[in-house]
Amino acid sequence: MSIRGIISLPGDKSISHRTLMLASLTGGDCVINNISTGDDVERTRKCLADCGIKSEKKGTTVLVKGGSLESPKIPLNCGNSGTTVRLLAGLLSGSGVTAKFIGDKSLSKRPMNRIIDPLTKMGVIIDSENGHLPISVTSQKLIGINYSQPISSAQVKSCIILAGLGAFGVTQIQEKIKSRDHTEIMLKQLGAEINNGEVVSVKPLKKPLDEFKITIPGDPSSAAFFASAAAMIPNSDLTINNVLANPTRIGFFKIIEKMGADIEWNNMRKEGGEWVGDVHIFSQPLNGLHITAEFIPSIIDEIPIIAVLATQADSPTVIEGANELRVKESDRIKAICQNLQSMGAEIIEKQDGFIINPSKKLQYANIQTFGDHRIAMAFSIAGLLTSNKNTLDDEKCINISLPEFSDILSNICQ
Repeated sequence: MSIRGIISLPGDKSISHRTLMLASLTGGDCVINNISTGDDVERTRKCLADCGIKSEKKGTTVLVKGGSLESPKIPLNCGNSGTTVRLLAGLLSGSGVTAKFIGDKSLSKRPMNRIIDPLTKMGVIIDSENGHLPISVTSQKLIGINYSQPISSAQVKSCIILAGLGAFGVTQIQEKIKSRDHTEIMLKQLGAEINNGEVVSVKPLKKPLDEFKITIPGDPSSAAFFASAAAMIPNSDLTINNVLANPTRIGFFKIIEKMGADIEWNNMRKEGGEWVGDVHIFSQPLNGLHITAEFIPSIIDEIPIIAVLATQADSPTVIEGANELRVKESDRIKAICQNLQSMGAEIIEKQDGFIINPSKKLQYANIQTFGDHRIAMAFSIAGLLTSNKNTLDDEKCINISLPEFSDILSNICQ
């Protein structure tokens, strides 16, 4: 078997969330093409509808009517989506909206103090279950703050930026390591006064954002799973067209290139302020790497599949400084180690990462996904290295980000 073909993917999940939210701050009609088809993004659209923002979905196109955000009459159900709750908390706080946020069992375990702290400093009244969902936000007159993030997080940064759009005075955010900057890029494109430098600074909106029509580029985090299969299965040759190539999001491709994969970017261009290109992956023998903390923000969603790749390298791989994996949709360090061990891999769990010694031959296993879409997809790809495919305890969780995953994979396996 080899991985071969030319594919395109649904729109980037991070940008899809943000286009829906920023459309609500415009004065008219917005058109969003190639929106992510995942459940998480649909949660954002429905939460905005509960806040009075009308939208209509036709396939992968969404029409949004910008207008005035209203306090919802029911709790906003964010499902499994951390992006939905964290960004909406900022957006609604900056718009003077009072709202309660709830989520599923997994989301209810994820830490919310990282947004509660800065929002409280800005003047938002917040009630929470010991720093977890459910949380309620009651907005008063907000003031801009100068905030230094203890942990680099695009979700937290975007939350503060969106609240800052409705605050009095300038809001500034500093990060130790730059996280993804889609909110900053899009706001600048739509007429907001924002500086996307070493220190991000944003001024309150003086008028509605500009109306827009956008085609969202393919999700590089989704592309990583198919690219990994092509990189490690001999005689593979795969092209993925129209992939988001934002420098804060292509850390995965840089990592696997350092591991020895043959990567080519073609047709590079800018669309809506974001770099987009076609990425071509050829299989090559792989070597292990030592991946340290400064690389983690740019590969945080791809570490599960990088771990699978590492089993096929000819030398050990070390990942450290990845404590944030403990508080994602699952404890991903635990999930990676447990499932790779089930497949016969040699992996040593650390508090902030793991060490993987080359295994080459893996055995198929019963995979515990922990309801985490990225664990489920990573170990579906791992199953391609065995004599039979892995059995997942929850395949449906893949729908959180990429319902088309199985169909795409079937089409490129030859």
